[in-house]
Amino acid sequence: MSAPDQAQFLELLTLAEELADAARAVTLRHFRPVGGISAANKLESGFDPVTEADRGAEAAMREILTAKRPQDGIYGEEFGVARGSSGLTWVLDPIDGTRGYMSGTPTWGVLIGLCHEEADGPGAPLMGVIDQPYIGERFVGGFGRADWSGPQGKGRLAARATPTLGQATLFTTFPELGSADERTAFGRVAAQVQLTRYGMDCYAYALLAAGQIDLVVEAGLYPYDIAAPIAVIEAAGGIVTNWQGGPCHRGGQVLAAANPELHAQALAALAG
Repeated sequence: MSAPDQAQFLELLTLAEELADAARAVTLRHFRPVGGISAANKLESGFDPVTEADRGAEAAMREILTAKRPQDGIYGEEFGVARGSSGLTWVLDPIDGTRGYMSGTPTWGVLIGLCHEEADGPGAPLMGVIDQPYIGERFVGGFGRADWSGPQGKGRLAARATPTLGQATLFTTFPELGSADERTAFGRVAAQVQLTRYGMDCYAYALLAAGQIDLVVEAGLYPYDIAAPIAVIEAAGGIVTNWQGGPCHRGGQVLAAANPELHAQALAALAG
């Protein structure tokens, strides 16, 4: 497809925010009920929860896309893939951090990515939204935008210029990250940074784009986990790759860094 023009950029940005608004309404309706949230388990062995809110939020976004952009593809966590004809595909994670959501923490979020559509799945991200409904914060990156909005106002996103691992703050979601080899590699990075924190889900990527932290290192991700964060962080001046420095929009191992110097140091530490 040809590159979208400015009018199309604005249309797509507006639509992305409409999707986020729709998912926000559904997720807040079910969040923190008295007695907690019930969840089904997607796995026979292990625990991968899904709630009524996950499915309802994705269904709401898909309904809007079907009505307004039927030519686009959709790649969603809960309801799978619908191929399009426009060369664009929307990558949707209705609740990134369902474990946090069902535990009542405010670090889960709605992820909306717009990507090139390729024959075998989503391509490179063009735009992304990270929305945290309960706090009321939204982070948007792509098509010339790199900004956030929330109860405290609005502002530009800008990743920070921390020069060394020794001064850096590192986040990951699970202490038991990946395989034994992946945990060892993560440990080499964690041993060199100033501060390591856990359990933030997609909110960690938003904090990186907002200039609050420096690194996110994760493994075992899917396209819907990372498409939107890539677009937001890159718009803010950061870098997101796999652990070898290559593309990671298909998921797997992910290294997000605030700047090239820190990215290079973290890559070296991961490699051993």
